[in-house]
Amino acid sequence: MTIREDFSTIRFAVSCSSNMNRSMEAHLMLSQRGFNVESYGSGNQVKLPGKSADTPNCYEFETTTYDFIYNDLIQKDKSYYTQNGLLNMIDRNRRIKEAPQKFQLTNKEFDVIICLEERVYDQVVDHLHSRPEKSGNPVHVINVDIVDNAEEATVGAFAILDLCSRLSQCDDLDAEIDDVLGEFEANPNRKVNNLLHTICFY
Repeated sequence: MTIREDFSTIRFAVSCSSNMNRSMEAHLMLSQRGFNVESYGSGNQVKLPGKSADTPNCYEFETTTYDFIYNDLIQKDKSYYTQNGLLNMIDRNRRIKEAPQKFQLTNKEFDVIICLEERVYDQVVDHLHSRPEKSGNPVHVINVDIVDNAEEATVGAFAILDLCSRLSQCDDLDAEIDDVLGEFEANPNRKVNNLLHTICFY
């Protein structure tokens, strides 16, 4: 078992579908508090709401920067995308990192991956199971459902901060994580939706 002596040595990743709202809010909150964290999306494309349900704004991971997306939406309809909060969200994102990243394209290893929707959890676990095992290092994959809107993303980020803080206090993460998750789920001050946990290997 690996002993973690400092919370900053635990390598966290947070993932939603498009690396736009939920994962970026959690990324910001964790990074501001000194956690070693990165954020990702797991979908096929970065998808943002358009003016109608059947016309989303779609972009490619990795190669499309937040700056490009921000300016693209301004050109399409600055007033509309200001009013619905997308421009403010993307402006926050571009202050954190350059572009939305796709989890399936990274070669980095993490100790804990926190997914923010069960579909994302399934995609992350499927990817980890299908990639050729190299190092054999374990990774704990956790799911906590967070509704994909600005208010719930903020509330959810506090929940993820609480969870990561609890995990950072473990002397032996692998041995203690089940107890930590049980206490986290049982916290009467916070509703935890659809908590899932599995161990995968790199």
